[in-house]
Amino acid sequence: MNSDTFIADLHIHSKFSRATAQNLDLENLYVWAQLKGIKVVGTGDFTHPEWFSEIKNKLEPAEPGLFRLRSDIANCCDERVPVSCRAPVRFMLSCEISNIYKKENQTRKNHNLVFFPDLENVRQFNQRLKAIGNIHSDGRPILGLDARDLLEITLETSDYGFFVPAHIWTPWFSMLGSKSGFDSITECFGDLTHHIFAAETGLSSDPPMNWRVADLDSVTLISNSDAHSPAKLGREANLFKTDLNYHSIWRAIKNGDPNHFLGTFEFYPEEGKYHVDGHRKCDVCLQPAETRLYQGLCPVCGKALTLGVLNRVEQLATRIEGIRSKRTFPFYRLIPLENILSELLCVGPKSKKVSQTYWSLLENLGNELTILHDLAIERIAAVGFPLIDEAISRMRDNRVAFSPGYDGVFGTVHIFSEAERSKLSTQRSLFAGFDIGTVANPPQMKNNPIQPQPSLQQNTIDSVDPVVRLNAEQQKAVDHTHGSLMIVAGPGTGKTRTLTHRMGRILQSGADISRIIAVTFTNKAAKEMQERLFAMLGESQPLPFVGTFHSLGYQILKDGNTDRALSILDEDGRKAIVQDVLVLNNQVGNGRRIKLEDLMKWIGLAKQKMLSFCEELDDICPPEQVDLFRRCYESYENILEIHHSVDFEDLIFKSVQLLENDVSIQENYKNRFTDIFIDEYQDINVSQYRLVRLLAGGQANLCVIGDPDQSIYGFRGSDLSCFKWFLGDYPQCQTVFAKIIDRHRPFLKFLPR
Repeated sequence: MNSDTFIADLHIHSKFSRATAQNLDLENLYVWAQLKGIKVVGTGDFTHPEWFSEIKNKLEPAEPGLFRLRSDIANCCDERVPVSCRAPVRFMLSCEISNIYKKENQTRKNHNLVFFPDLENVRQFNQRLKAIGNIHSDGRPILGLDARDLLEITLETSDYGFFVPAHIWTPWFSMLGSKSGFDSITECFGDLTHHIFAAETGLSSDPPMNWRVADLDSVTLISNSDAHSPAKLGREANLFKTDLNYHSIWRAIKNGDPNHFLGTFEFYPEEGKYHVDGHRKCDVCLQPAETRLYQGLCPVCGKALTLGVLNRVEQLATRIEGIRSKRTFPFYRLIPLENILSELLCVGPKSKKVSQTYWSLLENLGNELTILHDLAIERIAAVGFPLIDEAISRMRDNRVAFSPGYDGVFGTVHIFSEAERSKLSTQRSLFAGFDIGTVANPPQMKNNPIQPQPSLQQNTIDSVDPVVRLNAEQQKAVDHTHGSLMIVAGPGTGKTRTLTHRMGRILQSGADISRIIAVTFTNKAAKEMQERLFAMLGESQPLPFVGTFHSLGYQILKDGNTDRALSILDEDGRKAIVQDVLVLNNQVGNGRRIKLEDLMKWIGLAKQKMLSFCEELDDICPPEQVDLFRRCYESYENILEIHHSVDFEDLIFKSVQLLENDVSIQENYKNRFTDIFIDEYQDINVSQYRLVRLLAGGQANLCVIGDPDQSIYGFRGSDLSCFKWFLGDYPQCQTVFAKIIDRHRPFLKFLPR
């Protein structure tokens, strides 16, 4: 086969990795590789048994060491690809492994890529790893194994297997990271260092930054997307001119031959989420020189800053900027097309308008990387989309500006100045001239759950009688005009009816429904409230947000994590992580001091009480186990961070942290609500109450209704002291008692009569 030029993205994940899209399967990788212009894509995650089974069932051998999608599947997938983008796609067997281990009295955390040419190599490799740790619970397994030993297993499995340290500068999880890495390749791999012939630069660094470090002169710097969804393919990639087979790709990388390894496509490093130093919670972003002035501490809270890639490169640099090492390759700047369109259209990159325009451009011009790097600017201009040619020209010429990424926040690209953007906004009618057409499969957008909800269908409320007479106490609560209100009611007193009638009264008075929310504890209870409101107000009246505490927390977390997908662990996923935590902390076999069930319960209870692992935990577990629990809790949080995941309790715990510490989120929710309603108030816990207080601020009328005898969520930290909390925070509130409440019980003596 003759040598030809092609693009390869060799670091991706599957739907079996935590915090990845559920459509991240081989079919969608095949489709999106064509849309992006990628010929060779890594399979990712071959250690996971279910994914490895899909690889074996859906792929078939192509050129030596490469695989193609089975023809019957590929033919169906091709129908989803514009004719202008259709091209062959090959798969290369790959995986990423997270190594967390002790070395030289320090905890080391680094991620590594492994590649093999055939399925039998993968099977043997997986068998070795299965005997060492858990490879079933996550597509990117976490092993308490020295990276040097993982390299040795790779070399023993195949003479043509190769091993690449992944995103080598990321602060938390990489070979040279500031938090848990090494100062050189040799420190990490020791006697096997000479087998490391490539390193992945990651999104927050580019080749010139790496050229400053002499220790990297011996390796080929490659770049990949580390995609967690199909649409993220190709945000970084490699350019080859070789025969299309595994061994030619392997040799091109190993030898660093500039005639065969032609360079990389690179994110601007400022786009990466760890480029400069900072403290996300305090909205502090600093260049390394500024960090030194503050001695590495946040000027707002005094805690240690997260040192970014630029700072770490300067620590290890042996050359000044601008000096090339002997082993260098061309590189080409890249801003994803959807980001460019987002700026031109003045809407979010995931908006329907961006999606439709993206697909239309591909239909007219070809795949994304061709548009961004190969097409003549005149050809791009001819398609008729205003300023797309100028934007791409500026990207190619490095005429863009940034708000750099820091402490987990992706950087923001500014192709046009504020003055130019203002001018664009007055010319938006120009875009009407570009026909975006009708797109068959654009990404679907989800509604914001805090927005007012459409009316329910009539058939959902047939059993609800809207004509109900209220008793005197209920009517007193409904007629309450202003200020906070506590309704203490026993079983059979119509608590939900009272609450929804009060909401209905406010809505009928002309209140802004976008500023009213009601929260409860189950989806069933939320649906009942919606049905009652609909019965009272009729189908022409849209409803305010009515949902669970956790759905509310989910939206707040989404607002604060716009740079990445939010993955929520189910109970099985949480259990699998806790099992990993026990292994990492040597809590296995007869020497185990802590049970899996206890650790799961204690972590949940700590979060319900708004306690992180660095706070006082004596009330959570037995005193003799506090130190061990603290270490396990920290390991658990580290693993969640690795996978960009949250557990069920985090939906409240982390949303409270965001509202307390994130300035942008505070501004988004400050003075947002005028009325907040809480049903089944007796079941509230510390974290949920703090969330309500933050949302209420000093302006919202807060109405709660509950029965102290009916608390059912003690296992989730509910605390009947919540009635005291409310009276302490709202001393001027009105209290209404419904019938069947014994006011003389000791618990209720503090309540006003």
